[in-house]
Amino acid sequence: MTGAAFTILSVQTATVLYLTALVFLLSAATLRVRRFARIAWTAGCLFYLAHVYGAFQYFHGWSHAAAYAETARQTAEVFGVNWGGGLYFNYLFTIVWVTDVAWWWLRARQYEVRPRWIGAAVHLFLAFMFFNGTVVFAAGFSRWMGAAATPALLLLWWRSQNRTGERV
Repeated sequence: MTGAAFTILSVQTATVLYLTALVFLLSAATLRVRRFARIAWTAGCLFYLAHVYGAFQYFHGWSHAAAYAETARQTAEVFGVNWGGGLYFNYLFTIVWVTDVAWWWLRARQYEVRPRWIGAAVHLFLAFMFFNGTVVFAAGFSRWMGAAATPALLLLWWRSQNRTGERV
């Protein structure tokens, strides 16, 4: 497998697992389903970290400056603005997802009763980043998957809001 294939396949797998975890979280609140959600959430994060590894190993030569320049190039291509600051959002995305996974495993009871606004902030930020990564800046399969998943997840979220006691 080439470095490019590894990097792309790992992020596509992370995306599928991210979506799977959200479907589990939004569709039922049973303990068993939440366990499956946590496993998918964790596996998705691990595949995302593999993607980060692949991007830096095979595309950026472990150079922040190279990653910043590539982010600026892609942003200019999409928005006409040569700005690489989006890379810092990717760094924050990594920190937020890894922290959320660690919290869920290390302090599961605390995680399950955390204030709703924390869960909402985490999921809104991650969803924003996934949308950008799969729809705005991607092409092909990833873009179609993101474009199809977005309204489906919004509908599932809307339906979940009508159930009582639901925590996402």
